[in-house]
Amino acid sequence: MVDVDGKQLGVLPTREALKLAEEKQLDLVEIAPQAKPPVCRIMDYGKFRYEQSKREKEARKNQRIINVKEVKLRPNIEDHDFEVKAKNAIRFLKDGDKVKVTIMFRGRQIVHPDLGKKLLVRMAEQVTDLANVERQPKLEGKNMIMILAPKQQQE
Repeated sequence: MVDVDGKQLGVLPTREALKLAEEKQLDLVEIAPQAKPPVCRIMDYGKFRYEQSKREKEARKNQRIINVKEVKLRPNIEDHDFEVKAKNAIRFLKDGDKVKVTIMFRGRQIVHPDLGKKLLVRMAEQVTDLANVERQPKLEGKNMIMILAPKQQQE
């Protein structure tokens, strides 16, 4: 049995503990039911529930949901277009999101996967100070995919 102030009151029968709590116009709350004997505390249960929900809300607020943003390229992309896509990837990484860089091959372009790989390596070099390559370039069907993760997430 623990008092409102946190003082140990020792082992008490249930009726006596309830009587003490009633005298102070508070509740008897079982804190550790698995302990032998179970640990109870005299407290305002409503206030306890309120503070607990407040802590949970604060914990949820501090969580960051990581999204995966996608940047799509073609193997014969022009330099300026590539720079625009790289800027988008940098913006996503600064926001703390992962970036999935996809190169879409059309028709016979698939016979030159080396062009796609060069493009993905170039993209990785552009964002090297902001991101780590989480998944190396890999051909999946008609697409080549690489995933970049922000550095501050992995440290």
